[in-house]
Amino acid sequence: MSMIREAIRAIRITLVIWLLTAIIYPLFVLLIGQSLFPFTANGSMMLNINAQPIGSTLIGQGFTSDSYFHGRPSAVRYSQGKKAQPTGISGGSNLAATNPELKERILKQVEEFQDDNKQPLADLIYTSGSGLDPHISLKAARQQIERVAQARGIKEDEIIPLITKYIDGRFLGFFGEPGVNILRLNYALDLQDINRQRN
Repeated sequence: MSMIREAIRAIRITLVIWLLTAIIYPLFVLLIGQSLFPFTANGSMMLNINAQPIGSTLIGQGFTSDSYFHGRPSAVRYSQGKKAQPTGISGGSNLAATNPELKERILKQVEEFQDDNKQPLADLIYTSGSGLDPHISLKAARQQIERVAQARGIKEDEIIPLITKYIDGRFLGFFGEPGVNILRLNYALDLQDINRQRN
């Protein structure tokens, strides 16, 4: 009889813990997130002027056109078909430093920079550890100003304030380095072009 009582007690405790951890706590976190941080809680999605999602400010994007600032390379090329729309898929390669495939990819990118007489900066050659990083260094952004200005037919001085505007500082003020958010910067350039065409 006492064994049955203990089993019922164990089942009750399990149900209470399940209720707390699987239902009450997640609903509480969801409520706090949606009420205090709705933008972040919903994936930090950026919308264009037609209210369509164009990507997350937390995930790198694959920009290849000369009229856009290019972000860090991605081992999975950021987007893989219709399943990835609109935000893309991202991830690391898990290649070891001694892997010849990794060395070959890096040397190929260094050659491309040298062909263009550009300094091969680390954040434009190496993927980030997570493969998700949406930022590049201020130095990497400055290196691309001339190309972007020429492709858009604007002065470099029109781009510099936008770069400054979209610098994200160190996490909590002292972790990591400041970086330029590429999605925000490129979308701001597109908006600038739209406003220029209207005027």
